[in-house]
Amino acid sequence: MLAIGKTWMAKKEESDNHEWFIIDADAHIVGRLAAKIAMVLMGKHKPTYTAHVDTGGCVIVLNCDRIRFSGNSVQHSKVPYMTTKMAKKKYDRYTGFPGGLRTRSAVETWETRPDQLLREAVRRMLPKNKLGRQMLGKLRIFVGTEHPHIAQAPKPFPAHMVPDRKVKG
Repeated sequence: MLAIGKTWMAKKEESDNHEWFIIDADAHIVGRLAAKIAMVLMGKHKPTYTAHVDTGGCVIVLNCDRIRFSGNSVQHSKVPYMTTKMAKKKYDRYTGFPGGLRTRSAVETWETRPDQLLREAVRRMLPKNKLGRQMLGKLRIFVGTEHPHIAQAPKPFPAHMVPDRKVKG
């Protein structure tokens, strides 16, 4: 008779050592990059993935002001990779008061806080609970190429998970 193995599950105490990864967001499409970042934050790239435990790594994103949306390219004086989809994209938030719906376009958000575009895309791909908020805390997004996390010795983002940079002319 064959021995039936038990399913291995990660425990909270075993997942304290998080790996640090770094990726350059220049010319990457927001949604495709956010999907890959969310996978690493959750730990789905590891064989030890467990849904109820934070087994993922920390991610540092550089050049978040150089990300792009899919769609046809459009000339713009400030936005380097302006597309038609970026012009149409709207972000809604609600103040909690009657009639408190506030809407901003992706271009307006990019001009004030370019890191917010990628952070919102990743946040919406993570679990909607305490664990998802904890995972989002491991995401560090920076404008430009400088970051203060050199002491953590970040490794390059796994090559098989980096999305293609398809830039339309």
